[in-house]
Amino acid sequence: MKTRITELFGIQHPIIQGGMHFVGYAELASAVSNAGGLGIITGLTQPTPEDLAKEIARCREMTDKPFGVNLTFLPSFQAPPYPEYIDAIIAGGVKAVETAGRNPQEHMPRMKAAGIKVIHKCTSVRHSLKAEAIGCDAVSVDGFECGGHPGEDDIPNMILLPRAAEELKIPFVASGGMADARSLVASLALGAEGMNMGTRFIATREAPVHENVKRALVAASELQTRLVMRPLRNTERVLMNAAVEQVLRIEAERGAQTTIGDIRQYVAGGQSKLVLHEGQMDAGAWSCGMVAGLIHDIPTVKELIDRIMSEAEALIRGRLERLLAA
Repeated sequence: MKTRITELFGIQHPIIQGGMHFVGYAELASAVSNAGGLGIITGLTQPTPEDLAKEIARCREMTDKPFGVNLTFLPSFQAPPYPEYIDAIIAGGVKAVETAGRNPQEHMPRMKAAGIKVIHKCTSVRHSLKAEAIGCDAVSVDGFECGGHPGEDDIPNMILLPRAAEELKIPFVASGGMADARSLVASLALGAEGMNMGTRFIATREAPVHENVKRALVAASELQTRLVMRPLRNTERVLMNAAVEQVLRIEAERGAQTTIGDIRQYVAGGQSKLVLHEGQMDAGAWSCGMVAGLIHDIPTVKELIDRIMSEAEALIRGRLERLLAA
């Protein structure tokens, strides 16, 4: 299957693994790339630019296929040394960067000069158009269903994707609610040229997370995610657990007066790491999409991608063509 996304990144299948904090390590990224998609190392999961350079080198030992690095641009008062992280990306020969968070415009000239293709994560059409205007090569359009930060507009993909298709000239992939062949075929029908999967890739054998996490995803339904940090306008979709219950209780009590200090002990990155790496399922809030309701097994990455592509072809050549013939 060829789309502008497969051509842009030099990959076989129009499937991208989203950057996920404490999940996007070389093991998962290389497995996705070896299976024909675009694997992504999460840059800021690595404590320093030197650590990122080592992780890129480690991924190169596991795959000879294209892979990328995610860089999430945080508010300026939290800013890591982004120029040094970009140095590590360039030195490592990485040609694809998934940017997220704040506007990456100030860093675009260096990345473009190094021949890097940039795909920016956006939760609205207006932000997608801004990404196009500053020179991004593609956009990952994240609907309200997505795990992590869905923005503040609450627009689901059945509306957001065709609106993006109406406005954008650059290619985009669908993100949020993506799990299987139905997701891919529907995304293509709505104007996307591929899909970005996050939560679904956590429930694979190669994902470097605790088995408790993978089993929790298989057991979860689409009803078990919650939105936290809405009063802070930093909304995050997470899987329900005891820590999330505490966050929701505090936010209900304090309302618009809620501060990050009130809930920090439940939403700090170190707490989600305890969940993801040590399997302490109530230690903190951790990002999870509504797509958990569509996760029923824990295959290898290759099994998952091969299944998606074969079933997508069957959908297109079988069911959809039969409907046309009728």
